[in-house]
Amino acid sequence: MPDRTQELVAFVRTVEAASFSGAARTLGATPSAISKRIARVESRLGARLFHRSTRSLALTQEGAAYYDRVAPLLRALDEAADVVHAPATAQGSLKITAPASLGRALMHPITGDFMPRNRGLRLDIGLTDRHVELIREGFDVALRAGDIADSDLNSRLLARLPMALAASPAYLAARGVPDDVAALRRHDHVRYVVGGRPYPVRFADGSVFTPEGVLDTDSSMAMRIAALNGLGIVYMLRLAIQEDLDAGRLSLVLPGHALPAVPVYALHAFGRHTPARARLFIDFVAAQLSAFGA
Repeated sequence: MPDRTQELVAFVRTVEAASFSGAARTLGATPSAISKRIARVESRLGARLFHRSTRSLALTQEGAAYYDRVAPLLRALDEAADVVHAPATAQGSLKITAPASLGRALMHPITGDFMPRNRGLRLDIGLTDRHVELIREGFDVALRAGDIADSDLNSRLLARLPMALAASPAYLAARGVPDDVAALRRHDHVRYVVGGRPYPVRFADGSVFTPEGVLDTDSSMAMRIAALNGLGIVYMLRLAIQEDLDAGRLSLVLPGHALPAVPVYALHAFGRHTPARARLFIDFVAAQLSAFGA
């Protein structure tokens, strides 16, 4: 049975890495050994699990169906081991989704600190401002900024991050620096669009307005680039543009007007016993975001 478990792990990791060599790196084996383990699974099942060629590796229909059954079982085994042993380091695999701006700020500490300390962990990180369907799309953990409505998911408040109004020095030199909200309304704005609707500018005193936009986008990364290129004023997480503010590439607009802080949550569907790999990752992100908190 242990040999069969190793074969199933080799199969699942090969699917996740899309190659024998990627699975081999994750499992500390050789590509040849991984290929042999999967060949034994295919022989036992009497079915081919992968279409193989010199350049690509793709699941067959039978392979996809088998993965859908096997992957949750291996994940449950990992979770059971975590509950019993409570390891100090993360192991296994973790699929994460995060907003692009948040992910960009976290990638350096994740890759430079968290992963070197957790060599047995494989991360799959998707950076998108779209709210993914956590369970249906196979994600383990979602980092989300703003209020949440996923009542069927477990949530943890990680931080409250400040917003910022900012523009390039070149734009402000050409158009003038607004000194009140009325003047702010008359400026060009790069707007963040959610579900086809522009996100309004909010102030801590409760006042709010929706500016006219010269560019609408659903990407915080695109907003930052547009602001750097002098297109207009942006309203976004300060964390996403802090490096630009520090370097003088962007300047704060109406710094004397208080802006609200946005809650950032970690969501998951593991249930009551959160596996160590998810718990340690979430703890790490919370610690990193505390430096940016309002």
